[in-house]
Amino acid sequence: MDEKKIIEEEWLDLVDENDQVIGEAKRSDIYEKNLVKQVRAVWLLISNSEGKIWIPRRHSQKKLLPNALDGSAVGCVARGETYEEALHREVMEELNIDMQEREYRLLGKFSPHKHGTYCMSYVYEMKCDEVPDYDTQEFSEYFWLTPQEVIDKIQQGEKAKRDMRFFMSELFLKKL
Repeated sequence: MDEKKIIEEEWLDLVDENDQVIGEAKRSDIYEKNLVKQVRAVWLLISNSEGKIWIPRRHSQKKLLPNALDGSAVGCVARGETYEEALHREVMEELNIDMQEREYRLLGKFSPHKHGTYCMSYVYEMKCDEVPDYDTQEFSEYFWLTPQEVIDKIQQGEKAKRDMRFFMSELFLKKL
Protein backbone atom coordinates (compact mmCIF):
# COMPACT_ATOMS: atom_id res chain seq x y z
CA MET A 1 0.00 0.00 0.00
CA ASP A 2 1.45 3.36 -1.05
CA GLU A 3 1.57 5.99 1.59
CA LYS A 4 0.46 9.39 0.26
CA LYS A 5 1.54 12.65 1.75
CA ILE A 6 -1.12 15.28 2.00
CA ILE A 7 0.56 18.62 1.70
CA GLU A 8 -1.40 21.52 3.05
CA GLU A 9 -1.27 24.44 0.67
CA GLU A 10 0.73 27.37 1.99
CA TRP A 11 -1.16 30.55 2.83
CA LEU A 12 0.56 33.92 2.49
CA ASP A 13 -0.36 37.36 3.77
CA LEU A 14 -1.08 40.00 1.14
CA VAL A 15 0.26 43.49 1.80
CA ASP A 16 -0.32 46.98 0.40
CA GLU A 17 2.34 49.40 -0.88
CA ASN A 18 3.14 50.32 2.75
CA ASP A 19 3.76 46.66 3.69
CA GLN A 20 0.58 46.51 5.79
CA VAL A 21 -1.32 43.21 5.75
CA ILE A 22 -4.59 43.62 3.82
CA GLY A 23 -5.57 39.99 3.25
CA GLU A 24 -4.36 36.49 2.59
CA ALA A 25 -4.28 34.01 -0.28
CA LYS A 26 -3.20 30.50 -1.14
CA ARG A 27 0.19 30.36 -2.82
CA SER A 28 -1.33 28.84 -5.99
CA ASP A 29 -3.88 31.68 -6.23
CA ILE A 30 -1.15 34.31 -5.94
CA TYR A 31 0.41 33.31 -9.26
CA GLU A 32 -2.93 32.57 -10.91
CA LYS A 33 -4.38 35.98 -9.95
CA ASN A 34 -1.12 37.91 -10.42
CA LEU A 35 -0.88 39.04 -6.78
CA VAL A 36 2.89 38.62 -6.52
CA LYS A 37 3.51 42.33 -5.83
CA GLN A 38 1.43 41.92 -2.66
CA VAL A 39 3.55 39.06 -1.27
CA ARG A 40 6.44 39.38 1.18
CA ALA A 41 9.75 37.52 0.84
CA VAL A 42 13.08 37.18 2.61
CA TRP A 43 16.50 36.76 1.05
CA LEU A 44 19.67 35.69 2.85
CA LEU A 45 22.97 36.36 1.13
CA ILE A 46 25.92 34.57 2.70
CA SER A 47 29.17 36.43 2.09
CA ASN A 48 32.65 35.19 2.88
CA SER A 49 35.83 36.95 3.99
CA GLU A 50 36.85 37.42 0.32
CA GLY A 51 33.68 39.41 -0.46
CA LYS A 52 32.14 36.54 -2.43
CA ILE A 53 28.55 35.41 -2.04
CA TRP A 54 27.41 31.81 -1.76
CA ILE A 55 25.11 31.40 -4.78
CA PRO A 56 23.32 28.08 -5.19
CA ARG A 57 21.73 26.72 -8.37
CA ARG A 58 18.12 25.65 -7.97
CA HIS A 59 17.49 21.95 -8.50
CA SER A 60 16.33 20.90 -12.00
CA GLN A 61 13.14 19.42 -10.48
CA LYS A 62 11.97 22.76 -9.03
CA LYS A 63 8.59 23.89 -10.36
CA LEU A 64 9.58 27.55 -10.64
CA LEU A 65 12.90 28.56 -12.19
CA PRO A 66 14.59 25.14 -12.40
CA ASN A 67 18.40 25.37 -12.71
CA ALA A 68 18.37 29.11 -12.01
CA LEU A 69 20.84 30.89 -9.75
CA ASP A 70 19.29 31.77 -6.40
CA GLY A 71 20.02 33.75 -3.28
CA SER A 72 21.71 31.77 -0.52
CA ALA A 73 18.23 31.19 0.97
CA VAL A 74 15.04 32.77 -0.33
CA GLY A 75 11.41 32.26 0.59
CA CYS A 76 7.99 33.75 1.09
CA VAL A 77 6.78 35.07 4.41
CA ALA A 78 3.91 32.80 5.45
CA ARG A 79 0.58 34.00 6.83
CA GLY A 80 1.05 35.49 10.28
CA GLU A 81 4.87 35.38 10.14
CA THR A 82 7.27 38.27 10.54
CA TYR A 83 10.12 38.72 8.09
CA GLU A 84 12.59 37.52 10.70
CA GLU A 85 10.55 34.43 11.55
CA ALA A 86 10.40 33.59 7.84
CA LEU A 87 14.16 34.10 7.54
CA HIS A 88 14.83 31.69 10.40
CA ARG A 89 12.42 29.08 8.97
CA GLU A 90 13.68 29.29 5.38
CA VAL A 91 17.35 29.16 6.33
CA MET A 92 16.76 26.13 8.56
CA GLU A 93 14.77 24.36 5.80
CA GLU A 94 17.16 25.12 2.94
CA LEU A 95 20.58 25.33 4.64
CA ASN A 96 20.19 23.56 8.00
CA ILE A 97 21.45 26.68 9.81
CA ASP A 98 19.94 27.86 13.09
CA MET A 99 19.87 31.64 12.69
CA GLN A 100 19.40 32.13 16.43
CA GLU A 101 23.01 31.01 16.80
CA ARG A 102 24.33 33.30 14.04
CA GLU A 103 24.95 36.98 13.55
CA TYR A 104 23.27 38.54 10.55
CA ARG A 105 22.11 41.97 9.49
CA LEU A 106 19.38 43.53 7.41
CA LEU A 107 20.86 44.99 4.22
CA GLY A 108 17.71 46.54 2.84
CA LYS A 109 13.95 46.62 2.41
CA PHE A 110 12.63 46.69 -1.14
CA SER A 111 9.22 47.29 -2.63
CA PRO A 112 7.74 46.62 -6.06
CA HIS A 113 6.12 50.05 -5.82
CA LYS A 114 9.29 52.00 -5.00
CA HIS A 115 12.09 49.83 -6.42
CA GLY A 116 10.41 47.68 -9.08
CA THR A 117 11.20 44.43 -7.28
CA TYR A 118 9.16 41.28 -7.79
CA CYS A 119 7.56 41.49 -4.34
CA MET A 120 8.13 43.11 -0.94
CA SER A 121 11.55 41.85 0.10
CA TYR A 122 13.84 42.10 3.09
CA VAL A 123 17.41 41.18 2.22
CA TYR A 124 19.75 39.97 4.98
CA GLU A 125 23.45 39.17 5.03
CA MET A 126 25.34 36.63 7.10
CA LYS A 127 29.14 36.32 7.09
CA CYS A 128 30.42 32.77 6.78
CA ASP A 129 33.35 31.07 5.06
CA GLU A 130 31.95 27.53 5.19
CA VAL A 131 29.65 25.94 2.64
CA PRO A 132 26.23 25.43 4.23
CA ASP A 133 24.79 21.94 4.69
CA TYR A 134 22.23 22.70 1.97
CA ASP A 135 19.19 20.65 1.01
CA THR A 136 20.07 18.75 -2.18
CA GLN A 137 16.37 18.68 -3.12
CA GLU A 138 16.49 22.49 -3.27
CA PHE A 139 19.90 23.07 -4.84
CA SER A 140 22.08 21.05 -7.20
CA GLU A 141 25.36 22.98 -6.97
CA TYR A 142 26.81 26.26 -5.72
CA PHE A 143 29.38 28.93 -6.47
CA TRP A 144 31.27 31.55 -4.46
CA LEU A 145 30.93 34.64 -6.67
CA THR A 146 31.56 38.35 -6.35
CA PRO A 147 28.48 40.51 -6.93
CA GLN A 148 29.94 41.54 -10.30
CA GLU A 149 30.47 37.90 -11.28
CA VAL A 150 26.81 37.20 -10.48
CA ILE A 151 25.74 40.11 -12.69
CA ASP A 152 28.12 38.98 -15.46
CA LYS A 153 26.66 35.45 -15.42
CA ILE A 154 23.13 36.85 -15.70
CA GLN A 155 24.15 39.15 -18.55
CA GLN A 156 25.68 36.15 -20.32
CA GLY A 157 22.29 34.41 -20.25
CA GLU A 158 22.38 32.48 -16.98
CA LYS A 159 18.89 32.10 -15.50
CA ALA A 160 18.48 33.65 -12.06
CA LYS A 161 15.80 34.79 -9.66
CA ARG A 162 14.31 37.99 -11.00
CA ASP A 163 15.66 40.41 -8.38
CA MET A 164 19.14 38.87 -8.10
CA ARG A 165 20.85 41.33 -10.44
CA PHE A 166 19.12 44.31 -8.80
CA PHE A 167 20.13 43.23 -5.28
CA MET A 168 23.76 42.61 -6.29
CA SER A 169 23.97 46.06 -7.83
CA GLU A 170 22.03 47.98 -5.17
CA LEU A 171 23.48 46.33 -2.09
CA PHE A 172 27.07 45.68 -3.07
CA LEU A 173 28.25 47.53 -6.17
CA LYS A 174 26.80 50.97 -5.45
CA LYS A 175 28.75 51.03 -2.18
CA LEU A 176 32.10 50.74 -3.97
